[in-house]
Amino acid sequence: MSFFEDEEGPPGPRAGGRARAPRSPRSGGGVDHHTMMVRRRIAAGGGVVALIVIVLLVNGCLKSSAEEALKSYNREAGLLAQESDQQVSAPLFKTLAGAAGESPLNVEVNVNQLRMQAQSQAARGKALSVPGAMQAAQRNLTLTLDLREEALAKIAGLVRTALGGQGKQACAQIAGAMEMLMASDVVYSQRVAPLIQQALAAGGVQGLSTAGSRSLPNLGWLDPGTVEQRLTGKSSGASPSGQVAPGTHGSSLTGVSVGTSALEPEATGTVNHLATGPNPTFTVSVEDSGSNAETNVAVEVAVTAGGRQYKRVKTIDRTEPGVTSKVDIPLETAARVTVYVKPVPGETNAENNKGSYLAVFGK
Repeated sequence: MSFFEDEEGPPGPRAGGRARAPRSPRSGGGVDHHTMMVRRRIAAGGGVVALIVIVLLVNGCLKSSAEEALKSYNREAGLLAQESDQQVSAPLFKTLAGAAGESPLNVEVNVNQLRMQAQSQAARGKALSVPGAMQAAQRNLTLTLDLREEALAKIAGLVRTALGGQGKQACAQIAGAMEMLMASDVVYSQRVAPLIQQALAAGGVQGLSTAGSRSLPNLGWLDPGTVEQRLTGKSSGASPSGQVAPGTHGSSLTGVSVGTSALEPEATGTVNHLATGPNPTFTVSVEDSGSNAETNVAVEVAVTAGGRQYKRVKTIDRTEPGVTSKVDIPLETAARVTVYVKPVPGETNAENNKGSYLAVFGK
């Protein structure tokens, strides 16, 4: 047998009777297949864990970012509303209350400057960064600021005339503009603030309040006669047919009810749901708040519904000091109810003579 044949033949026992030990199979680098598979599985598991950690971190960052966006919008919207109250509404009514001692031109200039401020605030409101969950609140915030800007524009265009020779007509129009301010307050309190709170809660933000806002200081500014009196310093009440008795004169609206249900004022933001027929009767309580008995005290109820206004006036024959009298006034189905006790001769403060209520009637 040749040398090469001996090498190529099958392995056999070596001299001395000992067989050659088989070698273990090896992969590249000297690592066996089983070890390599174990290492791959460990690496894959580590990758999965790392991926989960990354996803959790990203989700946490996204959630934190979303919450911060909601908080930021709440903060910016509340700041704008407070600026509107402090930088526009407060100085507006201070200017109007002191108008009798100023030149009509100066008053007009001052109101125009406040109108420009309101315009700037409305523009800033439209430019806010709005999270998706705050879109409904944003629409109502924009409406609130637009109503205030429009009211200021109307008042600025009327105030000089109101202080001049056509005061009554201009004062009536100013009182109408004041209703826009009241409407802005209702929109903010009943839509903007609740919708912001709803979005905050849905986004997991708890314990964060939303700033309130009120541009109309009191309901007296809705009455043309009161507006004229405050602007000019002159009472617009009807002249008595004789001398006014010494002492104080006045009436106070102390309550309005339909059936057994007392109405909550509109300023509280309450919508009164009343179980009644389509033609409700309003019971109005009026207190003689002066020191004199009064006669022929006129009480007016106005109801706005379906774009129309229904109005009815009834008279209380006589009131006594400190005594509350009641008068029943039937009217149509209502959405917004305004009750006004007309000033008696000699009455100088009609602030508490008027009330406004939101009501929905059903059977």
